[in-house]
Amino acid sequence: MKIAFIGLGNMGGGMAANQAKAGRTVTAFDLSTEALDRAKAAGCLAATSVVEAVKDADVVITMLPAGPHVMKVYAEQVIGAAPTSALLVDCSTIDVDTARKVAGLAQEAGYAFADAPVSGGTAAAEAGTLAFMVGCDEAVLARVEAALEPMSRITIRAGDHGAGQAAKICNNMLLGISMIGTCEAIALAERLGLEPERFFEIASKSSGQCWSVTSYYPWPGPVPTAPSNRGYEGGFATAMMLKDLKLAQDAAAKAGASTPLGTQAEAMYALFDRLGYGGRDFSAMLQFLRGDLDSLERAKTPEPMPMLSIRY
Repeated sequence: MKIAFIGLGNMGGGMAANQAKAGRTVTAFDLSTEALDRAKAAGCLAATSVVEAVKDADVVITMLPAGPHVMKVYAEQVIGAAPTSALLVDCSTIDVDTARKVAGLAQEAGYAFADAPVSGGTAAAEAGTLAFMVGCDEAVLARVEAALEPMSRITIRAGDHGAGQAAKICNNMLLGISMIGTCEAIALAERLGLEPERFFEIASKSSGQCWSVTSYYPWPGPVPTAPSNRGYEGGFATAMMLKDLKLAQDAAAKAGASTPLGTQAEAMYALFDRLGYGGRDFSAMLQFLRGDLDSLERAKTPEPMPMLSIRY
């Protein structure tokens, strides 16, 4: 199977590498030469443009920052350049309307298309254990599952085009809310004299258990793979969580849905971002709630966070 992979950021790089590990021919492109070099080291072939990458592809997979990038890449560089027999799969997290517009353009040109945003973060991207939420025609699902298999722990069809994005937006709103709740509980536990490590032992085995506790605990130690052990570097940047929460609020406004906790979560991450911590993992919210932003300042690195680079 020939895979064209467009977008090699924190998520896309690991995803493309897993396609190559599965023995597939992966032709990759990104505006960053450093990202391309990493992809080559992982077994991918480097293309000089999107058009070159997709010209002989069986499957085109994109992992791009936002809706405008997805529309531009598909409308101007993928559709018409890739064979019409190719399956087009967008794994970016974007708004539902744009996903449906891109799907319409692809179908009008004779392509099969799926929106397939992911959940699991950079660790799952590298391990090949992402969860994919797919919006596509039911008849296309088997092809989508086969295309995503080297990167996937589970692939779920949410519905028709745009449904994958709807599922991702709702899921990440829930994640953003639950992380704030987890951080508030840890901050309170600490003030009440309960060690955060001991609180983890309790919450992870009782009714407070959630992914933000058991898989991404924002206090160093209990979950060794969590960004809290790396000064909140890497992982899922606050600015990216804020982007997803804005998508959720825009969708809620259009649908007439009430999301008061989502609204509050967006406001809190927006404040944290404005304070200069948009590049830190979103679980660094704990230090904001503890009133210990100095700890984040001490851990700052001079390099900008790669998660925030706008590249495809």
